[in-house]
Amino acid sequence: MGVGYQKKKKGATGRCMAEDLTTRGPWHAPGRFWHHAGMKRFLIALFVPAALAAPATHDGKAREFTHTLKPGGVAEECLRLEAGRSRAFEWQSDSPVDFNIHYHQGDKVTYPVKANKQREGKGRFTAAAGEDYCWMWSTKFPARITGRLGPEE
Repeated sequence: MGVGYQKKKKGATGRCMAEDLTTRGPWHAPGRFWHHAGMKRFLIALFVPAALAAPATHDGKAREFTHTLKPGGVAEECLRLEAGRSRAFEWQSDSPVDFNIHYHQGDKVTYPVKANKQREGKGRFTAAAGEDYCWMWSTKFPARITGRLGPEE
């Protein structure tokens, strides 16, 4: 039988019997690490937000966006802006949301723009320093946010 894992299963008589999993390894067994639904949800929750919030290619083009947030949800539109460069922006929400524009420097987060309980926003943001900036919305209620980031100027 070799070194491996055994899984108990009910036999025809109702007694528990061991099933040898050594030929395929524990990662193929239902209920084990990779097949565990909780682990799949954890990995998705860990990697998907980081991928979605990653700064876009520095192409400077205008872009439109739509985000549907659940209660407690967060959405971001991130991009690189060099010092002195700017972007016009506008957005609307069907319920009040907290809005900010921020950037990270190590563990420190700086908020050049912050406005709570807003249903819309419009303006032009000019970067004071070359950073990856994120336009971020968060909400305690369901919300649908639509908007546009203008071309870099």
